[in-house]
Amino acid sequence: MLTINEHDIRLQQSAADKTVAIQDIAKSLTNKNLVDSGYVEGMLNRESQSSTFLGNGIAIPHGTVDTRSLVSNTGVAVHHFPQGVDWGDNNTVYLAIGIAAKSDEHLGILKQLTKVLSADGVEDKLKHAQSAEQIIALLNGQVQLKADFNASLIQLNFPAGDMLQMAAVAGGLLRNSGCVENEFVADLVTKSPTHLGQGLWLVTSDKGANRTAMSFVTTGNQCEFEGEVVKGLVAFSANNNVHHPMLNTLINSISSGQQSELLQATPEHLIALFTNEESSISSGKNSSDNSAVFTIKNTHGLHARPGAMLVAEAKKFDSKITVCNLDGEAKPVNGKSLMKVIAMGVKHGHQLQFCAEGTDAKEALESIGKAIESGLGEG
Repeated sequence: MLTINEHDIRLQQSAADKTVAIQDIAKSLTNKNLVDSGYVEGMLNRESQSSTFLGNGIAIPHGTVDTRSLVSNTGVAVHHFPQGVDWGDNNTVYLAIGIAAKSDEHLGILKQLTKVLSADGVEDKLKHAQSAEQIIALLNGQVQLKADFNASLIQLNFPAGDMLQMAAVAGGLLRNSGCVENEFVADLVTKSPTHLGQGLWLVTSDKGANRTAMSFVTTGNQCEFEGEVVKGLVAFSANNNVHHPMLNTLINSISSGQQSELLQATPEHLIALFTNEESSISSGKNSSDNSAVFTIKNTHGLHARPGAMLVAEAKKFDSKITVCNLDGEAKPVNGKSLMKVIAMGVKHGHQLQFCAEGTDAKEALESIGKAIESGLGEG
């Protein structure tokens, strides 16, 4: 799989505009014997068709399908622009990853960037990066950008008899996941939690925290703490401040009086709420009347250009649209997010299942189907 290493990165670059930036990157690709000199025209033509800006200060300039014959070897040239480059549409790029690929090898990089492109604070970290090592760590997910929260951090209906047991279970979940040390659990059970109302409580600690994460525990037993009923406990391990979005989600839910809904929610719904991920779709089957499966006919699959056409079609409608690759991981993603759609690694012949929710759901699916049938701009 195509990956980025420290030797691919050139630090402290500058460019008057994105055309100059792309020309400089193309020169680097040529100097590395990855492409012939004419490849730069393909890169500029590709940029004129639709922007290669992905989000969070990152762009992936690359050639057109017609210029793949000019690629000698698959590889990348990465330029770091600490002062930023105007990439159009009020977008600023701090890291441009020039890609030379004979087929769809670049999809590995897009998949690698998925978490980086959806996390807060990435632009600022890229802007102030001082070394190639820092950039690689950021792109490889070694810099925590989101708090951890998954099914292994949820325990529902644990038969707890008191708050001490609840805190011990919450801390144990975090310890078993590798987020904290024993010191954290020991500190957590001594903490006085905050009552959020309707039996939901909150406790946090930074002692022995290796990663920032959240655990969620509920009990079906009759349980009290300081004269108040205990039904559930939310625990945060705070290694940095990336748990703030989850904490804000919790605060908003409490402000809306939704404590009971949280306490009765399934693990799937809790994860969707606190991580903004889509709920899963049954692989191979329609989950509702507003669902349809279409086969991708594009020879090279959903690379950047047809992917952008597909996302543009989805964005024409108000409905919430999700899509999963039935021939891939079958995990649904936001159909209006270019980087998530491309990261699915869709190839020729793959089947995509679309689900739409909203007043114009039926129209959205019909329009998406017609766009795919027409070749998504590639005939």
